[in-house]
Amino acid sequence: MESKRTTSSVEDDIVSLRSMQVAGWIYLLIVVIGSWLFVSWSFALSVFVGGVISILSFVVSSKDVIGFFDSIMPLTQDEGEEKENKEKVKKSKTGFLIKFWFRIAIIGILLLLFIKSGKANVFGLILGLSTVVFTVTFAAVNVARRYFFSGRR
Repeated sequence: MESKRTTSSVEDDIVSLRSMQVAGWIYLLIVVIGSWLFVSWSFALSVFVGGVISILSFVVSSKDVIGFFDSIMPLTQDEGEEKENKEKVKKSKTGFLIKFWFRIAIIGILLLLFIKSGKANVFGLILGLSTVVFTVTFAAVNVARRYFFSGRR
């Protein structure tokens, strides 16, 4: 019975993550259209590029984090396998860090190329790169609102 509740909790967390990703794309669409209507096309393009980079990085990093925890969770606690488990955790941690820094380097190169092209509006780019920050903030406020107004306290 306990494993069923854990599986359900994991599925709820994944659904929540998916809903945050969808909300991020919706937020980006709204901000890009607003930027195009009220500022300029170059500003909207910068918002779009920054938002796509931000959201795709969030999607990839969430998969990496889930994969990292999945790789260390099923480890057994037998005394004979303890050394092997430590090695698996170390390799998993190293792989996660390498992927993280590789992703940061790719983002830096993409931003450099976009800015060097002369088509970037830096403020629009910053607004687009903040897409995931706004999405996570809205999700956190929504969770806090549900908690405080549902009578769970």
